[in-house]
Formats: sequence, C-alpha cells, structure tokens
Amino acid sequence: MNPDELASLIETHASPLELFARHWCDDPADVVQGAFVRLIEQTEQPERPAAWLYRVVRNAALMQRRSERRRRNHEGHHSGQTADWFEPSPGDGLDSAAATQALKEIDDQCREAVIARLWGALTFEEIGEMTGTSSSTAHRRYLDGLDQLRTKLGMSCQNE
Repeated sequence: MNPDELASLIETHASPLELFARHWCDDPADVVQGAFVRLIEQTEQPERPAAWLYRVVRNAALMQRRSERRRRNHEGHHSGQTADWFEPSPGDGLDSAAATQALKEIDDQCREAVIARLWGALTFEEIGEMTGTSSSTAHRRYLDGLDQLRTKLGMSCQNE
C-alpha cells in the first residue's frame, strides 16, 4: 500500500474506528493503531480495506475487553469509567452526555451496526461481512438501533 492510500484511509477511518471500538474496550486508540499496522503488514492488500479494518478492530477490541475484564476481576476492581463518545458542540441541539448514554444502552448488535454505518460509512454488505451476517440483517439491526436511539432520546420520526 502506498503512503498516500494509507494516509487517506487513516484520515477517513481512524476516528470512526475509535468510536466503533470504544463500545467494547477502554483503549480504542491502541486497537485502531494496531489495525493499521496489521494492514501495512499484509502481503496482499484486502479488496475492501475499510471493511477489513472494521473487522480487525472489532476482533481486537473484543479481545481487549476480555483481557480488561480478566484483569479487573483479578485486581478486584470494577471501575466502569470510560470517556464520553461525543464531544459537546454548542448549537447542534444534541446533549452529548444523553447521546453517549443512549448509545451505550442500545442492543450491542444494533449499536455496532449504527456506528459502522453512520461513522464508518460502511455499506450494509460490509457490515454483514464484518459481523458474519447478511446485508439484510445488518440493515435491520441498523434500523432497530436508530429506533432504539430515538426512543431513548425522546425523538420523533418526523423527518422520515
């Protein structure tokens, strides 16, 4: 992979990948960085690098979560403090704390589809490939996730 292609992938996908990994682990930046390193190390580049990155980040984040749980159990600590998922932005009308909490509370599979679609700009086919499901299942989970978010945030569906 040439440096310009890599720079473009990092610019486009690094932040959404961190958001995607954040709902599984406490250190999403390390997971994302590791995924980009693995991409560079590939002898044959993936056909769809974005979908490949999401799959690698998902697997690494899940492994990190399991490791974190084992460590916490071993140490006897159960601190659930993680960073907010959204930065407050004046004038956007979105309460970042409420949005973060709502996103944390929706079904894991739906949250995964929403984040991959909205912030990762993955197609439903790519989301399905990443999660081992069909594109229609990915689409259904995405729509279910949006409905759950609307309900939790007290929003109506007037724009549809």
